[in-house]
Amino acid sequence: MSTKARAAGTVTIGSDLTVNRMGFGAMKITGDGIWDMPADKEKALDTLRTLPKLGVNFIDTADAYGPETSENLIREVLYPYKGLVVSTKGGLTRQGPGKWRPVGRPELLRQCVLMSLRRLGLKQLPLWHLHRIDPKVPREDQFSEIRDMQKEGLIRHVGLSEVTVADIKEAEKYFPVATVQNMYNIVTRKHEAVLKYCEENNIVFIPWFPLASGELVKPNSFLHNAATQLNCSPAQVCLAWLLHHSPVMLPIPGTTSAKHLQENFAAAEIRIPEKLYKELDEWGKKAEDTPYPPE
Repeated sequence: MSTKARAAGTVTIGSDLTVNRMGFGAMKITGDGIWDMPADKEKALDTLRTLPKLGVNFIDTADAYGPETSENLIREVLYPYKGLVVSTKGGLTRQGPGKWRPVGRPELLRQCVLMSLRRLGLKQLPLWHLHRIDPKVPREDQFSEIRDMQKEGLIRHVGLSEVTVADIKEAEKYFPVATVQNMYNIVTRKHEAVLKYCEENNIVFIPWFPLASGELVKPNSFLHNAATQLNCSPAQVCLAWLLHHSPVMLPIPGTTSAKHLQENFAAAEIRIPEKLYKELDEWGKKAEDTPYPPE
């Protein structure tokens, strides 16, 4: 089987963690509402088993996915992660299917890190994201605790999720921000300023929900027509566009199907002509955002 993820090139997290520039988002390998076990556990495990065969060496997960389910399944199949970077997140609590609430109390953030280490079987998390900044807890308390855990060696690199440029600059007073994970795709462009800041400061940008839906995949849409020109699917156009759009971009498409997984990573081999890329870029800016569930 080909190692398609390598065709996207590489990106370096911090100064020492180089991964292929197409990763895997492990949110969907859980049940409905990102809750409990998947309906077909063996299918989810087969998807995970396929990752190394495709050259995928970066997986994004979170303690809130399940909760705990995603991390547990990753360990069951892929431990001891030879040549594989497993990134996780903490700071979002779960109150049921589809329900999420940020809690950034320092003792909870430390528990998140320690429990992720335990579930994944690691002594240090290579990359840990604060899943959301809790507006009810002083930022100094949240960032100071993260700084301390990094100094203790529990975390190698720190990332933030759903943040502004101002948020990043404030966090950088406490620790280097290695990655930013914000919702971003060809038609969801509200974080362009954050992407530009990441490009200027060697911060890897991880777009979650990189595959848009709804109007985008309807026949006769501009995206559908572009896919016809490139002899691929609309979803593959979305991923190829992200890779073309910025050198710091690290897309993490997720799926529960090994077949769809291979289709997603085939996008790394697609080269969009510059004229078509610019047309897609302009079309994306004008297209209406599609509402998404929490990540």
